[in-house]
Amino acid sequence: MSENKNVQELDDSAWKEKLDSTQYDVLRCSVTEPAFSGIYWDHQEDGLYRCAGCNEPLFKSDNKFESGSGWPSFDQPATPDAIEEVEDNSHGMKRIEIRCNNCKGHVGHVFPDGPKATTGLRYCTNSASLQFEDEAEI
Repeated sequence: MSENKNVQELDDSAWKEKLDSTQYDVLRCSVTEPAFSGIYWDHQEDGLYRCAGCNEPLFKSDNKFESGSGWPSFDQPATPDAIEEVEDNSHGMKRIEIRCNNCKGHVGHVFPDGPKATTGLRYCTNSASLQFEDEAEI
């Protein structure tokens, strides 16, 4: 249930009105927040992590794990089509960027060093790209 299915049509000034400055920097400019600085890196409650840009479900708390990286980490998205993966060759590195499949907002990157007992993947996210919905509210 998206807050706004037409968010892809928003222009830059509309995104600046909709998001706070940190959310805008992360979601629209692909900035990475500093490690151990976001509100969800050590968050332990049960619920759903939604896109801060469009409210689409991105990750479930059941799939969150402590990676030691300082960023919220998950072993899989909430649904197979929640996340879009895009090759990212910025900063002299070859990585896979993850974006919200609905609004195309930058969420983080996915790495092949996650829990071997599950997917082996680590969806390393920025807290500013997420908003949490407590299980009792779902």
